[in-house]
Amino acid sequence: MKGHRKVFSGIRLILLAAAILAVCIFLPQPAVLPEAALTPASPALLKVDFLDVGQADCILIRTPGGKTLLIDAGNNNDYSFIRSYLLENEIAHLDVVIGTHPHEDHIGGLDRVINDFSVGSVYLPKVTTNTKTFRDLLLAIKDKGLSITTPRPGLEINLDPAVDIRILAPAEHTYNDLNDYSIVMKISYGCTAFLFTGDAEAVSELEMVHSGQDLKADVLKVAHHGSESSSTEAFLAEVAPQYAVISVGRDNNYGHPAPQIIDRLSARGVKILRTDEAGTICFISDGRLISVILHHSVE
Repeated sequence: MKGHRKVFSGIRLILLAAAILAVCIFLPQPAVLPEAALTPASPALLKVDFLDVGQADCILIRTPGGKTLLIDAGNNNDYSFIRSYLLENEIAHLDVVIGTHPHEDHIGGLDRVINDFSVGSVYLPKVTTNTKTFRDLLLAIKDKGLSITTPRPGLEINLDPAVDIRILAPAEHTYNDLNDYSIVMKISYGCTAFLFTGDAEAVSELEMVHSGQDLKADVLKVAHHGSESSSTEAFLAEVAPQYAVISVGRDNNYGHPAPQIIDRLSARGVKILRTDEAGTICFISDGRLISVILHHSVE
């Protein structure tokens, strides 16, 4: 009789797993919502905001358990907007702050974020530059008595038991280009996933492809503002995103996003959202469905 109970128990577990898998496979497509839906009724939500900081990156993440994570903080002159955005969303403490790599358009405002807000931990890649912006960041970290955590592929950030946060790159300690030192991170919540790439270029992308790591994500933060040096065919094939977010400045001097990248994403049927066109872009996931809220730029 005990043997039969074990068999029935095993069958129930298999059926439960199959049901969960079916839910994840047959989810409806994400929906674009009006701005009025910014404050959903359910508290068990993952919120990912791509701030409109022009030709730079800044991403605010709020987990279902109320934890906060900030990826990059734009250029130095973007801090006022970032500070206002955080305060408007009643954020006084950031559990995790990540500087993807030491370029000014990613770490420019991080020193002042660390100076002005309570911060739990800081993640930076193992690379240095001799710029005032980078020195200011190190000084702010020191003055706050914080230490720096160096990422490695497979490292988990245990921020909230409801979400899985995992570092995918950088894989090596030495690159020819600072962009390839970019911290690449994947956040999974239920059946939904987001991939954040900093300015990782083809070298880092192909390392991730060949690593065997699970790169699949519903939402991809397109690397390096849509530069032709990133978003390789092999990488996009592995990620297979439904949405691609490009953080980019209007009429920038770099020609970002590159037409080839737009064509490459469009050919795959990916919905492209750009901060220079849509303003700040907010995603909300309940673990099954992803909704999108657009704050259209008033410029």
